[in-house]
Amino acid sequence: MQGKREKRCPWTARCSAACAVLAIAVVLLLLAGACGKGQAGPDVLAKVNGRKIVRSEVDKYYRNQTEGSPQSPSEEQAQSLRLSILRELIDNEILMQRAEKLGLMATDEEVESKLNTVKAPYTKEEFDQRLKDRKITLDDFRRDIRRSITIEKVLNKDVSSKVNIGDADVAAYYNQHKAEFNLIEPQYHLAQILVTSQPNPQVRNLKNDKAQNEADARKKVQMIMHRLESGEDFAVVAANYSEQPETSANGGDLGFIPESSLKSDRQAAEAISKLKAGQYSPPLPGGDANRKLAGFRIIRLISRETAGQREMSDPRVQQAIRTQLRERREQLLRTAYYESLRNEAKVENYLADSILKSSGAQ
Repeated sequence: MQGKREKRCPWTARCSAACAVLAIAVVLLLLAGACGKGQAGPDVLAKVNGRKIVRSEVDKYYRNQTEGSPQSPSEEQAQSLRLSILRELIDNEILMQRAEKLGLMATDEEVESKLNTVKAPYTKEEFDQRLKDRKITLDDFRRDIRRSITIEKVLNKDVSSKVNIGDADVAAYYNQHKAEFNLIEPQYHLAQILVTSQPNPQVRNLKNDKAQNEADARKKVQMIMHRLESGEDFAVVAANYSEQPETSANGGDLGFIPESSLKSDRQAAEAISKLKAGQYSPPLPGGDANRKLAGFRIIRLISRETAGQREMSDPRVQQAIRTQLRERREQLLRTAYYESLRNEAKVENYLADSILKSSGAQ
């Protein structure tokens, strides 16, 4: 499934390094370089419009992604991971400040409702163990849920609400792609998030995020599952982090996979058989020719479709086309929106400054 991509039929589009103990030299480097221009103190790694992002917050997510791995990262890998985490926190802070301005912060009731939904499949002991395994507290998890809900509110107001797909758009698309609506056998509309253990130079996800090795891949897929379970949209997470060059820009959408093709992928077929529309699988490990871990994939079942021609009069066809066109436009607008907000914000990244200075590049 990773290499082949069936011709896309949108008739029912989606209903929507290593565990690290830093070398002393790296620690000294980060501490020594932290006193960048305009910085309030060594524990402040960045500011967004004057609001601080502190070292302890970056450290928390760094430990979450690296602790327990059998290998220690190189100096460059450690720096790169911290920069990536900090960039994520900067982006989140920009959007949270926008939410404050618009009065769109998630309420306590919304957070608790989402938390209860996430906890529902587990016993208290099982859920507590999941938090422990990820090196986070319940308060950390609540904060992540609050951030996720808040950011989605902002994007819905400033982006999603501005997208309008008219009847003429739907009709034009159907007329241009009518043959694609004739399903000669049952098909499965799938989306996928791929994480590999070998960095692919062709990866172009929105975060430019690539696992560097097997341990890195294990931590990354754990982080991705945490985001999905916190309520983040599958397509958004795929666009940000998936390492499949052909699909990350489309939110991981694989299009429609014929039943006959799916049967050749026993692992995926078994996982998909247990899913309802809208659900996603646990991380599925994949091996290379030498049976070494090549990476992980998380598969989402968008819909199952029976064989036959779908007519324009079918309201499901109209809704499917409308959904797909909306998602395309919305993804483009969200990307532009992120860049526009960054342009307007005053961002001071002291960690980046310190790394450049220590290398003589600044």
